[in-house]
Amino acid sequence: MTTTHQPQPHPPEPSDGPGSDSRSQGHAHGHPPAHSPTHEPAHSHVPGPAAAGPSTTSRPSHAPGPSPAPNPSHAHGHAPAPGPSHSHGHSHAHGPAAPVSRHLRKVIAAVLIPFAAAVLIGLAVLWPGGAPAHERTGVGFDRQTQQATVTRVEAVGCGAVNATGGGASATGGSSTGQRAAGTCKKATIRVDTGKDKGRTFTEIVQPDQTRQLHEGQKVVVAYEPSAPKDLQYSVTDVDRRLPLALLAGVFALAVVVVGRLRGVMALVALAISFLVLNFFILPAILQGSNPLVVAVVGASAIMLIALYLCHGPSARTSVAVLGTLVSLLLIGILGSLFIGSSALTGNTDDNTGLIHGLYPSIDMSGLLLAGVIIGSLGVLDDVTVTQTSAVWELHEANPSMGRRALYRAGIRIGRDHIASVVNTLVLAYAGAALPLLLLFSIAQSSMGAVANSELVAEEIVRTLIGSIGLVASVPVTTALAALVVSADRPGPAAEGRATGPAAARGGRGRRRKR
Repeated sequence: MTTTHQPQPHPPEPSDGPGSDSRSQGHAHGHPPAHSPTHEPAHSHVPGPAAAGPSTTSRPSHAPGPSPAPNPSHAHGHAPAPGPSHSHGHSHAHGPAAPVSRHLRKVIAAVLIPFAAAVLIGLAVLWPGGAPAHERTGVGFDRQTQQATVTRVEAVGCGAVNATGGGASATGGSSTGQRAAGTCKKATIRVDTGKDKGRTFTEIVQPDQTRQLHEGQKVVVAYEPSAPKDLQYSVTDVDRRLPLALLAGVFALAVVVVGRLRGVMALVALAISFLVLNFFILPAILQGSNPLVVAVVGASAIMLIALYLCHGPSARTSVAVLGTLVSLLLIGILGSLFIGSSALTGNTDDNTGLIHGLYPSIDMSGLLLAGVIIGSLGVLDDVTVTQTSAVWELHEANPSMGRRALYRAGIRIGRDHIASVVNTLVLAYAGAALPLLLLFSIAQSSMGAVANSELVAEEIVRTLIGSIGLVASVPVTTALAALVVSADRPGPAAEGRATGPAAARGGRGRRRKR
């Protein structure tokens, strides 16, 4: 059967099958479009202009000579061209990605530049002068602390040191008679920092106490200047700075080894996020600014810095920023609606009660909403960046896909991501509230009663609002990415680069970031 190939105005997507190598045998040169036995080529080729001069081809030009017989495995229909030289206009879709067109860059910049300017203005207007001072209450974290060392531990009878009259055990499992008959520990502790450096005091450790002290252990002691001199210091915690520092070092090493330069940038972005949190968000809330406004401005600044620092200033990153921004706005709206309708005060434990007592002007429900927004930001970044990259890679693999096809393919990837991320978020909140859930289980409370209590209802609202934002970020970001890459129209220079020598080598050129 004889077949003549006609040039197609829109060549189909090339496939990586036999004969796709640019060095494959059997390219017929200088032959007329005669009827000859041919097979369907693995790559559709668009013939170049007949009168075109020398052009980039997939193999070196052959010297003029007799026309070789067409290879049945790879033959093309070519229009006759004058002269001994014949060029092929190959239309391969592989190779380095062309940069996003200047017009599309202007559209993205028109959206993001005003947003970034608004964030900078918000930072300037809300920037605090530091956390306002207050008088120490000596309660919880609001007390003076110093570093100390346990220098000596000796065993003594609990009855001899009168341990039964006070200092109840942290576990509370033993009766008074059992503690009196047991063996306690008498620890001598030396203060290592502060104006009383070198001062020592003793503390009795009961046998059923959760935290047991041993010689040489580093501890944290609380100082109460208004107490009697021999009771001014007491052990409140263990000094964990060394193991925490080692763990942070292992984490940083793992990130750098695996992520290389991208990992280094991620660590820098993490440090900047902590700086924004400690020097802007927390002091601004304590100074009396609206917690929701502070959280939106601070989270937006963290988002812009982290995404562009880790992934580079590209159109792909900008689409991820837009998707994250839309999802944060949705979380803020839903949070305001349901926190208000559920009558959640945000004052549910000793710590929030202490904050409200020290700074009555702080809106505790607004503080709760601010925590929801900031807590959801990290997972949102992950989802939006992943979805944007997936759509971009789909487009580079098959540039002929329209925005609907890109959206459908990207959303299939996003559904898998949704299932894992939502489950992760719910389990993270459940793990944090596990002791609370155990208390309700011990009390044999019904599921409805447990969910209705403000402690649990606060976590339910926090979890569900964050999960809704995550779920919404997948279609929103996928649609934005599909719209951007399908609407892109690179200029002639970009198209020439995409079909240049790197493309002719089958896509082994270095990929450009878009």
